[in-house]
Amino acid sequence: MRKPITPMKPRVSQYGVDPKYVKKRMAEYPGMTSVMLKDLFPDTPDVIYPSEKGISAVREAARKALEKVDMSMIKPGDSVNVCASHHGFTLLGGEPYAELLKVVRDVITERTGTENIRLRAGVGLRFRETEEYIKAFGLDKHYKGKAKGVAPVDEGIPIETEIGTLYGIKAIYDADWIVHVHNSDVREVHFHRQVDRAVKPFGMSYARIETRSTYHQNLGPRGANFTARAIFASDFVQSKFAFTAFLEMSPVGVVSVDADNDLYALNDRLTVSGCKYYGKIMTLFGEIDECIVGLDFPCPVPYVFAAGVIYANFAGANVDLFDLDRPLPPYTWYTEAFYGKDGRPLIDNVPPVNPAIKMVVHNYAWGGYPSAFFSEHVPTIVVGREQADLLNRDPQNLDYMKHAVIADDLDTAMKYAYKVSGTDKVIIFDGAVGGVNVSESLAKLLQEKAPQVSEKVDKELLPKWLRQRGIDPETIK
Repeated sequence: MRKPITPMKPRVSQYGVDPKYVKKRMAEYPGMTSVMLKDLFPDTPDVIYPSEKGISAVREAARKALEKVDMSMIKPGDSVNVCASHHGFTLLGGEPYAELLKVVRDVITERTGTENIRLRAGVGLRFRETEEYIKAFGLDKHYKGKAKGVAPVDEGIPIETEIGTLYGIKAIYDADWIVHVHNSDVREVHFHRQVDRAVKPFGMSYARIETRSTYHQNLGPRGANFTARAIFASDFVQSKFAFTAFLEMSPVGVVSVDADNDLYALNDRLTVSGCKYYGKIMTLFGEIDECIVGLDFPCPVPYVFAAGVIYANFAGANVDLFDLDRPLPPYTWYTEAFYGKDGRPLIDNVPPVNPAIKMVVHNYAWGGYPSAFFSEHVPTIVVGREQADLLNRDPQNLDYMKHAVIADDLDTAMKYAYKVSGTDKVIIFDGAVGGVNVSESLAKLLQEKAPQVSEKVDKELLPKWLRQRGIDPETIK
């Protein structure tokens, strides 16, 4: 068995406990090992980051990708807003995304002569989070003091679309041109279902709360996707849109940088790569029959990572989240209302939260995002009074600890989890790069199941997912 992979380091943030309170990582607990995705799936793509070349590989790939982009519409003296999202900063420590944002600014200046380039970094519900990232990665200095975080409660701007008036954030659009810089990890596939993934930020990171809530409270998954496309397709946004640049992601790292003046063309490419790169590991996770989940990553509960997959998706791994024939997954904000007090779905087409999850050990994860749904549905142990106090002070998680117990330390929590859950299979959502940290028993299960999952995805599932999205599987071979 391999040694565990070094987990992602704790990060200083107002949304998480001080890193000094994180006394021990779950990967350090006895009996933990790791499995590399290349060993599970030999066709896992090669990556440019992490690699021996380090961050310079991202810089080189970004410059090469931007060579094919037309920037002639931007004139000297024009204002340009480079639009970003907080999600990119949670990938691989955030450095690759920050580097892409720096390169985009540099190339725009070199190619167009304008210096009036501003960074506008959107967030979801942690309104000050991108301000932390901007300072941490020196983006405020790189953008000559013209960098700021924007939140969905900031001043809005009406955008007339083919489905009526929707609302963007004014600061996103207060320039002559906008440049959309994002990443392709599938992340919230329980929301967008890998439909218009590249367009989604126009209805989320760049939108006012009234409009972005179509994903959460109004229309729910699938139905909400068209609001982002409607905003992007509007005459107003099209008159300002210059180009887009994306980190192309896989569960093991950055595959490449992609850029285009045509967002829809880039979206089509990322639809394919998302299904190909993430389909096998997500399907494999669905084969886990029972486990203890460890949360140990600097993000809110649903967004902690294992093998490029967030915990919110593992909570729905008992169904195929890529399958568009399934109307609703086990978890989204939209479906929370469909569960009764006993935790069971109130309507027939909402499956239960993944029954393989027997217990959650919350060793290190942030607040700032409504997460009581998870502690209500799965027995949860929070390590340390400091984390419990943080959650009790968080207006979005006032009920989280009502459904959880507190352990003084990780060792106590794990002994309790093993005893009560009856399983020794453990999966740790700690951002381990290139693989996943698990217990030895779960490592053996993943190794046993991987070959048949690989064959099933290649021959059956991937062709179906692509056809559902209007893509002929034969054209990508």
